Amino acid sequence: MKSYRKELWFDITHRREFINITPDIQKCLDESSIKEGILLCNAMHITASVFINDDESGLHHDFETWLEGLAPEKPYSRYHHNGYEDNADAHLKRTIMGREVVVAVTGGQLDFGPWEQIFYGEFDGKRRKRVLVKIIGE
Repeated sequence: MKSYRKELWFDITHRREFINITPDIQKCLDESSIKEGILLCNAMHITASVFINDDESGLHHDFETWLEGLAPEKPYSRYHHNGYEDNADAHLKRTIMGREVVVAVTGGQLDFGPWEQIFYGEFDGKRRKRVLVKIIGE
């Protein structure tokens, strides 16, 4: 069995962003030369998420609105975590959106359903962030 590991880095320019990382993940899969197996992709930051969904701007706006309604950024004083930091909402948003995705690899391709794409969701950005890609298989 083969194993492949790579960290992908992103320069996040806003506090919250959704980035379609599917092409980056497929490139990792191509580099790995693994044709059959499992791919794991996870956020390496406690205030970020990796998830699978549709690449549709209206849906991304809906995610933002929904998450902000569940865990609003302000007022910062509403959260016990905030004090030294002001990112309690980002921790909660990450918990809702999830840490990682696992995707089957079949014939050297990501074995997706229709419209599925992999996204990096950032909830406390404005700095360099990363994800881990780990692929195992033959």
